[in-house]
Amino acid sequence: MFEAHDLDPMIRRRREWTFLILVGIFLGSLTMLNILGVSRFIDLSSWIGIPDDSDFRFSLAVGVLPYPITFFCTDLISEVFGRKRANMVVWIGLILNIWVLLVLWLGGALEAPPELVNGRLAPEIVNGEAQVPYGYAFYEIRYLTFGATAASMIAYLTAQFVDVQVFHFLKKKTAGTKLWLRNNVSTLTSQLIDSIAVILITYYYANALPMQEDVSVAYQLMMFVLSSYAFKVVMALLDTLPIYFVVKKLRVFLRVEDEVGF
Repeated sequence: MFEAHDLDPMIRRRREWTFLILVGIFLGSLTMLNILGVSRFIDLSSWIGIPDDSDFRFSLAVGVLPYPITFFCTDLISEVFGRKRANMVVWIGLILNIWVLLVLWLGGALEAPPELVNGRLAPEIVNGEAQVPYGYAFYEIRYLTFGATAASMIAYLTAQFVDVQVFHFLKKKTAGTKLWLRNNVSTLTSQLIDSIAVILITYYYANALPMQEDVSVAYQLMMFVLSSYAFKVVMALLDTLPIYFVVKKLRVFLRVEDEVGF
């Protein structure tokens, strides 16, 4: 491994750009997750053969779709740049969550319309027809994002730190071998924690899940957790070969044998 003062300027730039690109993808995915959050649920039951008349529905919040890439990025950063930088990225993600909340709060607090009820705008009834007032979409997204982000901040910190710690624990136990094992075990463990925490907090704290009145709450929460986790499991397993390929290419590109410095 090169020491920082021994690095060729070109290699140093490569490492800086690679790290910034991974962090950028991570933070961009995290931002989409928080803003889109639970604004829409996608029913994929028919895609996996669940009949329409079944009580079990395979539904995913749209914010879950970019989430697996965040773990792919932190695993890459952990493997190539080390635990300290991976933990640093996790903390930056927390700061980003707080920034998103601040901007949304400020945007809603400035010149807030008087007809807000619990932070939401109700459609106006004009000549017997409902009309969506100006700013309706913002306040709906703001309401849902506040709840989803508050839930995700707690789950995010827990899950990402678990991911990094389990990853490096297994890396130490396997003497740096079996990347497939630490990549999958760390991601699957942390995403189970994340799925449970986000669903429970979103329901009990934010009351932002589309619940059916004729189905038990416990059963519906279980469906949301299982749907979210199953999606994350499939995505985690699918990224096993890509992470081997990318790590191998990065080690050659960045000229490293172990965790890199700048």
